[in-house]
Amino acid sequence: MAKKVQTKSTEEILWDAANKLRGSIEPSEYKHVVLSLIFLKFASDKFIKRREELIAEGKEAFLEIPEFYQAENVFYLPEESRWDYIIENAKQEDITLKVDTALKTIERTNKSLEGALPDNYFSRLGLDQSKFSALLDTINNIDTLRDEAQDIVGRVYEYFLSKFAIAEGKGKGEFYTPKSIVNLIAEMIEPYKGKIYDPSCGSGGMFVQSLKFIEKHQGNKKDISIYGQELTNTTFKLAKMNLAIRGISANLGNKAADTFGDDQHKELKADYIMANPPFNLKDWRAENELTDDPRWTGYEVPPKSNANYAWILNMISKLSQNGVAGFILANGALSGGGEEYKIRKQIIENDLVEAIVILPRNMFYSTDISVTLWILNRNKTERTEVRANCDSPRQYRNREGEVLFMDLRQKGEPFEKKFIQFSEQDIEQIAATYHNWQQKDVATTYTNEPEYCYSATLEEIRKKDYSLVPSKYIEFVNRDENIDYDTQMQALQTELKDLFQQEEALKQEVTNVFKSLGYEL
Repeated sequence: MAKKVQTKSTEEILWDAANKLRGSIEPSEYKHVVLSLIFLKFASDKFIKRREELIAEGKEAFLEIPEFYQAENVFYLPEESRWDYIIENAKQEDITLKVDTALKTIERTNKSLEGALPDNYFSRLGLDQSKFSALLDTINNIDTLRDEAQDIVGRVYEYFLSKFAIAEGKGKGEFYTPKSIVNLIAEMIEPYKGKIYDPSCGSGGMFVQSLKFIEKHQGNKKDISIYGQELTNTTFKLAKMNLAIRGISANLGNKAADTFGDDQHKELKADYIMANPPFNLKDWRAENELTDDPRWTGYEVPPKSNANYAWILNMISKLSQNGVAGFILANGALSGGGEEYKIRKQIIENDLVEAIVILPRNMFYSTDISVTLWILNRNKTERTEVRANCDSPRQYRNREGEVLFMDLRQKGEPFEKKFIQFSEQDIEQIAATYHNWQQKDVATTYTNEPEYCYSATLEEIRKKDYSLVPSKYIEFVNRDENIDYDTQMQALQTELKDLFQQEEALKQEVTNVFKSLGYEL
């Protein structure tokens, strides 16, 4: 009987690669080192595959002509940039220099990669040569073309964020958006034609999955223009790398830059916005900075203590006349006070909120909290629109002055033991509920469902003092309506705070007693 071979997952291989670097570089650099090498391996694997196709077609004379690769969205790689060459020289003392040369040569040979790849990065890190060689051997075991449907760069980025969340991700609220959430957003707002914008695009995963949505529905990728912005320079390069390797053209601005302090798309009016900005970002502006920014016109200035509503107003300012935005925020934005309350109230009164969707916990690698999907729509009126892959124009009913609330915390399926993702069936059902609510010809098929969805009027929201917490509107079958759960929760939080204060006071008393007896603590 043949012995069963255990195949390591890509994640396990990548973790092995990271372990090879321990003690050689800072943990925050792990993912950038590994991703650059993954890119080099991925680009080389695609190059070799295309080269074999040319040989099979009897076109050996064209093997060194870049255009025959670029026509198929494959990067032409000179010999010194090919993975085989890197592996052949992996034990040489100048291997880091050779990797830098390979990346620089690829960028010079393929204009779409301009500014995307690290510049003399590996030479500057001072990597231990033996550890780096071991890392190359580990990367060499990854079959980058095994599953071309996977967003490899994004998946690696997400995985490394999960491993180093405390060091670099969790405190900043920077989370790679899981594919099933991006797919849900795409299926709900349907970005078929026009301009797509992401103000915090990270490694570009939103764009990759939205283009896959278009392909799935037989749309035309040429009907879409992509705009994005990213603050961190290394992640900005990752995004350009991630998109370029798939032949996706995008305008990510001239440089990595802060969306608030250095807006790279000031005049943009987007038809679709898809985003997962950093949650609860603090001190995003100085006390007296950006107070008269045109993006806040008509609203209060977002508080510097939390950027949630700054992200919302930035996105509202970028929406075209018929624009739709789908984005993820922490649940606290649904009911905050102060300036946030005033902004939320005005957004609701301006009738921009179309749907509020609570997602399950444990959907992100880097945080286990439940988050909210917001959908904003500048055009909730009765209208007719032609959609891709549709036999007839879609008729939308007038939903002015209404908001659809959905609770998805009972949806999803487990994956990788401790995480939750939406199945294709989940996504189809959720999107169908939303579209049935929207559409005139099937509006009668939409009904409010306990513990799932509720269509609230503006008057109902006013009575709830502009709270967008879905549980205030969706009926819960087993809920005792005579109990004010929100008030009880606040009371419990206050009681817990008092107990902590009493504990601190008791500790101080004990300390004082020991000091009075001559003990030093």
